[in-house]
Amino acid sequence: MSRRVVLWRHGRTEWNATGRFQGQTDVDLDDLGREQAREAAARLAALAPDLLVSSDLRRAQDTSAPLAALVGLDVELDPRLRETFAGAWQGCTSAEIAARWPDEHKAWRGGDPLLRVGGGESRQEVAERMFAAVTDAAARLPENGLAVLTSHGGSSRLGIAALIGMPLHRFTNIGGLSNCSWSMLREGDDGWILVEHNAGTLPTPVVIEEG
Repeated sequence: MSRRVVLWRHGRTEWNATGRFQGQTDVDLDDLGREQAREAAARLAALAPDLLVSSDLRRAQDTSAPLAALVGLDVELDPRLRETFAGAWQGCTSAEIAARWPDEHKAWRGGDPLLRVGGGESRQEVAERMFAAVTDAAARLPENGLAVLTSHGGSSRLGIAALIGMPLHRFTNIGGLSNCSWSMLREGDDGWILVEHNAGTLPTPVVIEEG
């Protein structure tokens, strides 16, 4: 066993349901999102986390709250866990973005790490701040401790790519995170290891990794 970090995506919002690019727009959870948070919190509480950290956007804070109540920990806020700031794209659907900014949309779909999404942040910038937020939290854990970091779909995937050393232009090879699902990373001898991705139930430990 070693230090572990769970990256937990927030519950559903109305903009998630209608396919709108949220970015850093401060959209609330919808009724289903609040239910998802309560159900996921009951599962994650069984991991007995030592530290809870959340993006300061409301949808992440409100997702964290049921878990905090169950485990008796305060939630620390870290704006580095926010979703990508997507500028003019925020509030638009993918179809609207493709129609208005076809070249940028094509580059974005292709995984360009340097494209400033909607004139906002690049994926490189998001990956760097997520890496810093996760490693700072992990450094505060006791041996074999666990932190749950409540974040967002795109920023979590970029953080995972940065932590495991994946080239950012390939980060789209990491599948998306469903609302209120999570990924777990474990600190290994040679860096971080992705041990669970897009999980919605507690993982079964892997006893033998090969063979």
